[in-house]
Amino acid sequence: MDLDVFVTAHRAEWDRLEQLLGRGRRLTGAEADELVSLYQRTATHLSLIQSSTPDPMLTGRLTQLVARARSTVTGTRRGSWRDAARFFTEGFPAAVYGSRRWWIPTALLSTLLGVLIGWWVATHPEVQAAIAAPEELKALTQPGGGYETYYSSHPAASFAAKVWTNNAQAAAMCLVLGAFLGIPVLWILFLNMVNLGVGIGLMTSAGRLDVFLGLILPHGLLELTAVFVAAGTGLRLGWTVIDPGPRTRRAALAEQGRAALGMAIGLAAVLFVSGLIEGFVTPSGLPTWARIGIGVAAEALFLAYVYVWGGRAARAGETGDVDAADRTATLPTAA
Repeated sequence: MDLDVFVTAHRAEWDRLEQLLGRGRRLTGAEADELVSLYQRTATHLSLIQSSTPDPMLTGRLTQLVARARSTVTGTRRGSWRDAARFFTEGFPAAVYGSRRWWIPTALLSTLLGVLIGWWVATHPEVQAAIAAPEELKALTQPGGGYETYYSSHPAASFAAKVWTNNAQAAAMCLVLGAFLGIPVLWILFLNMVNLGVGIGLMTSAGRLDVFLGLILPHGLLELTAVFVAAGTGLRLGWTVIDPGPRTRRAALAEQGRAALGMAIGLAAVLFVSGLIEGFVTPSGLPTWARIGIGVAAEALFLAYVYVWGGRAARAGETGDVDAADRTATLPTAA
């Protein structure tokens, strides 16, 4: 394409679009229709220039024109409580449901890894000796030791807030770092499973696995599920970098990135619940069966929320992405 000829042929349209935009809302009906038509044509022109003979100055001018025109045509939209309600009843559960083929295998493989590490630590005294001195291990695993007092070492409210902050940061890291081909996500998962496996192994070797599970399961079921969802979403984002599918890599990453951002907000709410359980239920004087029952109930409610509400929303076409009106305009590409 001859850029000079193309510019000469269409400059008048761009100038006219800029003139109409400068008039703000003082447009007649015919001028408003003309603005919409010029906006669509200019968006196509921009796409053609970007795909064939990109010119930085011209591309910058047309990008600005298209953005201004789109804002004028679609109007400014403000968020509302209805948007928040829709996000938590449709968008977030649908996004979790839609990524289940990533986070369910992640959860199963990670749990298996944690169990194997626990078995390795429990059955190999030399591994235990490499972790800490015998006196230190005894201080951790004995009745009233480190593993038991950890959950009551701080006031419940401040402990719950600390746990929530740490877990939300870990989930956010999984979501953000997924763009780096998912490699950092695998490392974060590995560290989490090592910590879990070491605890299982040491308490098993001390004959107190039941106590350890009674402390971990009330909050750990929901907490680990949230981490697995974040990790699976991060790995999905990393795979999008490798294989964006029929879309352009930029468009695919934008879509997955927006969904991941929404996922971070939703998972923060889920982790807030698990933090409350860890701060107030885990160290409480309730019987072990009652504490575990609360954890199982919270996990069951979350899974029902994902599979019932999320499944229904996903089948209706919800993906967890923002509304089409709020997305950056996707320009057509030249064949």
